[in-house]
Amino acid sequence: MREVSEGRGSRVRFRIGDRVATLHGPHPSRETGKGTLEDVRRFLENAGFEP
Repeated sequence: MREVSEGRGSRVRFRIGDRVATLHGPHPSRETGKGTLEDVRRFLENAGFEP
């Protein structure tokens, strides 16, 4: 199961199977920071995806 939902404020919740990640969406610009990209990569690796 894959799911994306909005949380409070600028938070976005991603679910892949039993793995869940809550990340901050970029604002006011549409560019995200390096730390968030590292969190996304770690989340995807833990969910079974490989780079």
